[in-house]
Amino acid sequence: MVGPTATGKSDLALDLAQALGGEVVSADASQLYRGMDIGTAKVPLAERRGIPHHQLDVLEVTQDASVAAYQSAARADFDAIQRRGHHPVLAGGSGLYVRAALDVLDIPPTDGAVRARLEAEAEAGGVRAMHARLAELDPIAAQAMEPGNVRRIVRALEVIELTGRPFSAMMPTRTFVQPTVVIGLRMPRARLDERIAARVRQMWEHGLLAEVRGLESLGLREGRTASRAVGYAQALAELDGILTTEQAQEQTTALTRRLARRQESWFNPDPRIVWLDALAPDVADQAVAAVRTAIRDNGAHG
Repeated sequence: MVGPTATGKSDLALDLAQALGGEVVSADASQLYRGMDIGTAKVPLAERRGIPHHQLDVLEVTQDASVAAYQSAARADFDAIQRRGHHPVLAGGSGLYVRAALDVLDIPPTDGAVRARLEAEAEAGGVRAMHARLAELDPIAAQAMEPGNVRRIVRALEVIELTGRPFSAMMPTRTFVQPTVVIGLRMPRARLDERIAARVRQMWEHGLLAEVRGLESLGLREGRTASRAVGYAQALAELDGILTTEQAQEQTTALTRRLARRQESWFNPDPRIVWLDALAPDVADQAVAAVRTAIRDNGAHG
């Protein structure tokens, strides 16, 4: 279950799991963090309909999320769910995490010292200079990344340095590890923007600042990944007096809309995705029918 943020993936995943006898596996990098609930739109325990959820609340805010660790854990969840006779229902908008879970993908090595040095160089010389360096070493990877995405650029340069191979050569292929149906949700951009703005307002109304204050005592500011998450970084800036409430919400809304555009760009080219109108009143029935047809056809073909 993929698509831009705020299209209703979590609810539809619950509908699918309930109809098909499934368990939900999250593919949202921010929802991996324990205590990061309001700002990640994590489905509250009381609203999960008794359906088991996996890859939620598995990291402390001081830890870094890792695609390699996620791949191993998510696939172990798939195996365990299937041994129980259930269907894994993967849901989330973190594109690389989805691909790592579903597709043939070897995760390149990491080296903390190399990454720290590259991050320091990015801090000193600017992210655009690092993007220009990547463009010289691996034009394909550079073209696929936003010039301001320092984390991905540093990761690409780290992989090139450690392996001597282009980062783009290690991107996932569109080859499923096992038979899979991918349902995508989409809606008109103007409506999606409205939903994002409403969600951000609700985050503050439902106590995001209090959540962040509590996470501060657990080391949120020391967590390189968690503290930079959209919404959390802005809440921290508001608590510090750097942003007003209005500014924090406006910035979070703008960044979330930008995230939605990136998610669209990531998922749209994949020809395997069955796209559905997220606003259709029978979208759940359409999704269940698509999955049941695929299960039937896969069984018919052995």
